[in-house]
Amino acid sequence: MEKQQSKCPGKQHYLSGKRILPEPISKTTDIAKLIDNMDAYNGGRLRAACQLLKDRYSKEDVTIGLSLAGALTPAGLGPSAIIPLMNHGFVDWIVATGANMYHDMHYALNLPMFRGSHNVNDADLRDKGVTRIYDILFDYEDVLMETDRRLREVLIRPEFQKEMGTREFYHHLGKILDELEKKNNTGQVSILAAAWRNGIPVFTSSPGDSTIGMNVAGVELLAEASGLLDKFKLKINPSIDVNDSTAIILNAKKYEKGKTGVILIGGGSPKNFMLQTEPQIQEVLMIPEAGQDYDINVTDARPDTGGLSGAPPSEAASWGKIDPTKLDETVTAYLDVTVAVPLMAAYTIQTTKPKKFKRLYDRGGELHQKLIKSYLENNKEVEKLKKLISNLGA
Repeated sequence: MEKQQSKCPGKQHYLSGKRILPEPISKTTDIAKLIDNMDAYNGGRLRAACQLLKDRYSKEDVTIGLSLAGALTPAGLGPSAIIPLMNHGFVDWIVATGANMYHDMHYALNLPMFRGSHNVNDADLRDKGVTRIYDILFDYEDVLMETDRRLREVLIRPEFQKEMGTREFYHHLGKILDELEKKNNTGQVSILAAAWRNGIPVFTSSPGDSTIGMNVAGVELLAEASGLLDKFKLKINPSIDVNDSTAIILNAKKYEKGKTGVILIGGGSPKNFMLQTEPQIQEVLMIPEAGQDYDINVTDARPDTGGLSGAPPSEAASWGKIDPTKLDETVTAYLDVTVAVPLMAAYTIQTTKPKKFKRLYDRGGELHQKLIKSYLENNKEVEKLKKLISNLGA
């Protein structure tokens, strides 16, 4: 054997993993043991993601971002998995599609959605006033239109009459949804309400691409047609969100000397918006940085089609989004997120202690000033840009 080893130096490096000999599943097998027993393929990737959450994301100095794409809130993942993770301290900031946050409202409003079938006649559903998201069915008038009516009433409240990013918009909306949870005795069912309670900033990278954005536009159109634009002042400014989200990462890495990790559920715009914070720091603001420390992707998209949702952490490293020296602490699990996320949440809650809330929303002003300070100190083009800006309109 020694002779054979000498002919193959480094062989043991490849054979140093845990032997594949899983314990039989029994009546006493819990979620954590079940997942720890998954040895290969995407079961192995789910295990690796869960163990990364336990071993790395559980540290108090790790700031965790969660991105949500796809119709996850209609499927109930908010109450079942995401809110428990938030309450466990494993979510410090969120980027979600506007559609997810719109459907999140149904729960606090106590407007029900139902299990159904995807094998239905959609023309007949439309005729009977039923809306379908794959196998989720709900009433068009009593859920969809009622949510719109309630949302429009919210949009004309005084606290919304200003220019703001989605971070501030969702904070105001989350407070209202928290009050509705209590009024309707629903328990903790809204992600936005949980974010408001826990001081978790929530962003939507494409605010016009959802029914929330559609209703903002509709109310603005009415105000314009009625000569009331001086009264309705709500404007969603995505640039505010770009800077506020970037400030979260810069503060965690530069000022608090901690680490950052992302949990990317699905892909799309939320995934890129969460990861672009690093190129914003390095490329645009020209502040020295290396990239996210930890990365967990759960997706069913392939990388070879060129879509962002399938882009792996190694590709992200070439953009500065992921620290290239930390690629061994990244995981991509090619799984249905509606299966993976509840299992990941259960494993995390069962194997880790709750983390202290960072309450990053409450520190928004402080983080913004730190971002400005670092930008002015590091960007060599600041004076040139200031001169160009000062000449605008001259």
